[in-house]
Amino acid sequence: MVRRSLRVRSLRKIYVKTSRGVNIHFKERPAQLPKCSSCKTILKGIKKFKSREYKNVSKSEKKVNRPYGGNLCSKCMRLKIKNLVRGQK
Repeated sequence: MVRRSLRVRSLRKIYVKTSRGVNIHFKERPAQLPKCSSCKTILKGIKKFKSREYKNVSKSEKKVNRPYGGNLCSKCMRLKIKNLVRGQK
């Protein structure tokens, strides 16, 4: 039997065939790539981290050096700024 701390849904189950049958290995799920908040495309220039790893990472690795960097992609950022200048939402 596996330790109780490993028997959680957040860990991925990997079934491994052995000579005695099948063993279950529990591994951490891979981190997801950061995405744009409006169009859901992958943000370029930002590394992927687990949410708990963000506190140990420098500010330059968390975001891109432009308005709404790390939150919106460049296309959505341009649209938002144009709409703000025009007075639309």
